[in-house]
Amino acid sequence: MTNLRTQYTDVEAYMQSCMNDSAHDLEHVYRVLNYALAIAAHEQQVDVELLVVACLLHDIGRAEQLADSQKDHAQVGADKAYQWLSMNNYDEQFAKQVRDCISTHRYRSEHPPISLEAKILYDADKLDACGTIGIARTMMHLAAIEKPLYVLTASGEISDGSESYESSLFSEYLNKLARVYEGYHTQWASAFAAQRQSAAQGLYDALLAEVRECYALNNVTELQQGSH
Repeated sequence: MTNLRTQYTDVEAYMQSCMNDSAHDLEHVYRVLNYALAIAAHEQQVDVELLVVACLLHDIGRAEQLADSQKDHAQVGADKAYQWLSMNNYDEQFAKQVRDCISTHRYRSEHPPISLEAKILYDADKLDACGTIGIARTMMHLAAIEKPLYVLTASGEISDGSESYESSLFSEYLNKLARVYEGYHTQWASAFAAQRQSAAQGLYDALLAEVRECYALNNVTELQQGSH
């Protein structure tokens, strides 16, 4: 355990030097690690050392993706993790396994996780997109990339996000957040996610209703019409 703690400290310090994204911050990493360890406690023959390192480093490629949207943070982070581990005297096979875990952790990906540790990381990361915290993190992300809470349809109505996939909170909810309650690889994660679904749906419904209620007052519309 002492060795694992020493490794944890070194890996954590490297991770902290890479993180500067509000929605994918240090606390997101620690929540994912907590989820992963909870999942691992209900699975058999988990390589905890591998899992811990993969969790700590899973989002270190976020800065590169934020600077260039064509880059995949999962692949960038996987390569960075492999290089750092190799330069810091980690076993080659271990570095490759960490790389594989990180490269397949992304929800929107054509490359599903294969190893048990990769599946746990995938599930743990997706759990942090569940419930109201998933909506809160999405708000933070949209603010960082200067995208709106909501958009209007061609007819001037508040879009619920279903008309087209425009970058807004409501479209992100319908196209991603509402779907993170299925497709888990572990039973514990699936059951845990289900507990948070109604709260997320309730928050989405309340936000949409409040915005639409405001626009239904028509005060601004009347002023705009009177100016012509």
